[in-house]
Amino acid sequence: MSAAFDDWMKTVQAGSENDLSAFLPPATAIPTKLHAAMRYALLGGGKRVRPLLVYAAGALFGADAAILARAAAAVEMIHAYSLVHDDMPCMDDDELRRGKPTVHVAYDEATALLVGDALQSQAFLVLAEAAADANPVPLARLVAMLRLLAHASGSAGMCGGQAIDLDSVGISLTLEQLEQMHQLKTGALLRASVVLGALAGKQLEQDELDALNVYARAIGLAFQVVDDVLDATADSATLGKTAGKDAADNKPTYVSILGLEPSRALAEKLRLDAHAALAPFGDKALRLRELADLIVQRKA
Repeated sequence: MSAAFDDWMKTVQAGSENDLSAFLPPATAIPTKLHAAMRYALLGGGKRVRPLLVYAAGALFGADAAILARAAAAVEMIHAYSLVHDDMPCMDDDELRRGKPTVHVAYDEATALLVGDALQSQAFLVLAEAAADANPVPLARLVAMLRLLAHASGSAGMCGGQAIDLDSVGISLTLEQLEQMHQLKTGALLRASVVLGALAGKQLEQDELDALNVYARAIGLAFQVVDDVLDATADSATLGKTAGKDAADNKPTYVSILGLEPSRALAEKLRLDAHAALAPFGDKALRLRELADLIVQRKA
């Protein structure tokens, strides 16, 4: 990664951390336990890949910083809520997330359930309040952004993918079935991040949307392939979560179906596919290209 990209990434990550804190209720507001747990779940950790994608896509079309901050915070709140629920005993039953105890361990299961519910609601509140900003997005486009986030989060997106994942423990999936699951579970929210950032700048032409969709599909699959490789090869301290859990839980993964080296090769092919999809945007898509590289070449 270039020094310029590294500086840009750190700037976006730090700004997103500040924005997320500002968009959450203070821990001193009643109900204090819930608000403290929401902040525990959302702040102080994570790669912020989704906010980075929002800002990188927004840069293509000169999007206003205020709406990008809201879109980035909204999609990260949805992501965080999904992690809180995924970690609970009724789902993946994990005790470590981002190097610290999961929410249901640090607090309790009932609080963790409410944290996820509240973060989901907060995401849509934060994005909807863009209508009152100094330079508001046109209302029809804001409604499209809200619809996009809702669709990516629900049964036709992230939640649907998680449902398939839970139903697939201990059974064999074809590569096509595995890809469908992860296009929903992981890919839908990554695509939403890209398109939300772009919509923050303009109403998209069909060819622009098509190119961004191809890019988002490639990085969405690559993200999961790399996750599967890291789960099989890295340790818990590096990952910040329990390593080897997919194999222990008998879950189908790219590594279990393809093998380790073919999975690495697939991730590299998807990285190149992502680059190719951005060709129509020229140099303006540099940050999106660099994020594709980051997603594939990351070590945690």
